[in-house]
Amino acid sequence: MSGNSKLRRQWLRWRFHLSALLVLIPLGFMPQYFHDARLDRGSRGLGEREIGAVQVGPWTARMAEWEVGEPEDEGRAGFVKAFTLVFCDSCYPQVKAAYLRIGQPRSLRAAGGLFAGARHQQFAEVTIPARVTPADELWLTVEGWDGAVHQAQIPLDKASPSLVAWLEETRSNR
Repeated sequence: MSGNSKLRRQWLRWRFHLSALLVLIPLGFMPQYFHDARLDRGSRGLGEREIGAVQVGPWTARMAEWEVGEPEDEGRAGFVKAFTLVFCDSCYPQVKAAYLRIGQPRSLRAAGGLFAGARHQQFAEVTIPARVTPADELWLTVEGWDGAVHQAQIPLDKASPSLVAWLEETRSNR
């Protein structure tokens, strides 16, 4: 750009406006950032949608659907849905592991996704089987330190209405 060309004058005039625009663009992403940050901190509860209290043998747990909406497509792994869980304060020291899956587990080795995380908010991702129906149930399997294994069932329409709606939509599109 030579001395006083028209292009140079335009650049000198508008470069500051372009800089301001580049500073303002990220502001459009701030609401989603703050929404995710509140979820991560737990200030919005266990997740976007509370399922409620679940009695599993002698233990009580509260569960929630992490994000309301369609399951995430994980490519070759299939579709997955995230859930969170917290045991009561007196229950937590007695629990060795908790698992979650759609459909009754054949054994403890096939109990599903393992809950992991801090004691006040544990996460598990459930793989959505290809032949799942809206009438199926979510199975919570809990293993205690004493070796006892207890299970509880939660109907899918109670656990995740958005998943049931997605299942019905995908079934109608086939």
